[in-house]
Amino acid sequence: MDRIINYGIIGCGMMGHEHMRNIALLDGARVAAIYEPDEIMANAAKAIEPNAALCNSLEDLLDRDDLDCLLVVSPNHMHVPQLEVIAARNPLPLLMEKPLFTDPADEEKLLAFKESYPAPIWVAMEYRYMPSIQTFVEEVQKATGGVKMLTIREHRFPFLQKVGNWNRFNKNSGGTLVEKCCHFFDLMRLIIGSDPVRIMASAGQEVNHLDENYDGEMSDIWDTAYVIVDFENGARGMLELCMYAEGSTFQEEISAVGPEGKIEALVPGPGRFWPTHLGEPPVSQVIISPRSPKGPQTVEVPVDPTILDAGDHNGSTFYQHVKFLEVVRGNGTPEVTLMDGVHAVKMGLLAQDSAVEGVVKIF
Repeated sequence: MDRIINYGIIGCGMMGHEHMRNIALLDGARVAAIYEPDEIMANAAKAIEPNAALCNSLEDLLDRDDLDCLLVVSPNHMHVPQLEVIAARNPLPLLMEKPLFTDPADEEKLLAFKESYPAPIWVAMEYRYMPSIQTFVEEVQKATGGVKMLTIREHRFPFLQKVGNWNRFNKNSGGTLVEKCCHFFDLMRLIIGSDPVRIMASAGQEVNHLDENYDGEMSDIWDTAYVIVDFENGARGMLELCMYAEGSTFQEEISAVGPEGKIEALVPGPGRFWPTHLGEPPVSQVIISPRSPKGPQTVEVPVDPTILDAGDHNGSTFYQHVKFLEVVRGNGTPEVTLMDGVHAVKMGLLAQDSAVEGVVKIF
């Protein structure tokens, strides 16, 4: 058996706990050390992995000699400063939660960082690894004959409470189209296989957070958006986001259409939010609808219940870690690169600028 891979986790709030539950399901991996400055979250992390050491600072964690890789799950605006410390002090293989950055000024830093960091960096884009979306990606070219139109709809619950309410403010999160939607811009590039050229958006704060005041500062995070993206290869993508639609059967609905037909992926939200009086939670589906002969073909894509219960992302966090662990062991390279992370954030930032300014933005 391969030796045990020791993770060090930097920032361990709600999403960090999900990562920990999934790492616990891996063969040959464990969380060895955690840096989480919030006492409540640190104690909750310790309850998940009692043998993990709680470190007093980022530097204390990085100075340990028993770590094989790092996982950064801190608030968004802390990612780049922490990356700089990691690079200078202990540049281990790194799984970096999205979004990679929040400030447009940091893009140049990351481009330089890409050339100098000596170990693999994998940007955590969990939505790629939802089993139904993986099936969708595998079948999309055959089902469509080449994607011409791609639509991603997320109808979901409002932003959850996070430590210190950091996610209530654009200055910390990067804005909804970065924080939430970089996943979808990443999927657009992956599915279409091309880079964007033009982005146009309409978005705002319509229902949620309107009366939320934290230490005299009003929440400015958006809950509503339409984004249209033109790609170099002529395909078009559209995102529809609504964060006050948790009554839906499915949380994500993705469709791609081309000259040969259409393919859809339908993904439910977190099972823990599904009302018990409605029975069992829905199961993900993939639907292929050829133009000829007509007749939709629907396949359910279930997820192992143990893996499903370990997080809120339809099993994707586990499957992402399986592949990242192989990279840490020296088998292969990251599937989601630093440049993938940069592009996804840049698309979100331009979409937000488009919505504010009312103009088309050039990528």
